Amino acid sequence: MIDKRVASPAEAVADIFDGATVMIGGFGEAGSPIELIHALIDQGAKDLTVVSNNTGTGLVGLAALLRAERVSKVICSFPRTAGSTVFPDLYRAGKVQLELVPQGTLAERIRAGGAGIAAFFTPTGVGTPLAEGKELRVFNGREHVLEHGLRADFTLIKGRVADTHGNVMFHRTARNFAPMMATASEVTIVQAAEVVDAGTLDAEAIVTQGIFVDRVVHVGQPQLESALNEAGASYP
Repeated sequence: MIDKRVASPAEAVADIFDGATVMIGGFGEAGSPIELIHALIDQGAKDLTVVSNNTGTGLVGLAALLRAERVSKVICSFPRTAGSTVFPDLYRAGKVQLELVPQGTLAERIRAGGAGIAAFFTPTGVGTPLAEGKELRVFNGREHVLEHGLRADFTLIKGRVADTHGNVMFHRTARNFAPMMATASEVTIVQAAEVVDAGTLDAEAIVTQGIFVDRVVHVGQPQLESALNEAGASYP
């Protein structure tokens, strides 16, 4: 099998192109692939559509990517959280578009995209502005709204440990959206704190299988969004 290791975050994101749709794992800082995001800022791709749970905090990670004005649209559930100042300012200035999606619906749209399901009906969002302009149907006496599956050109996720074939395990809640995103992308890129030989991991404990992963980069001491923000860091 192919050894999927690449030498650096910069090499891992080198072919992300202008206008690409990029899924980024994380729930707040849990599972946020800071080093891959910063490498993407350095790489320079612009006009990106980002699919993520939130829009980052402070001036690092996803918030830094937004501040660099590389993102034209965000598809997320929580565009404004504690410490989130970059996105609200950009949105009010008309510099970035927002597609707001309920969190459960976002997870299911990503899962559906990975499973080859074009669309599905859900009662979530019916009767709110989020359902405006969408098809509605009644099932068992209850109105449902049509939502479309989501796919991306690239996915950036953070694992605890990966093997050379791309099998990945996560650290507790850092798992969040990452397994679904890995299935719904043309190219999935994983940064892992530990990279081991194929066959080392317990097959029963693997969460994301290597068939869904294209590149693995070792980041031995990944940065944490909260620690960077506490130190007043910004990127670049």
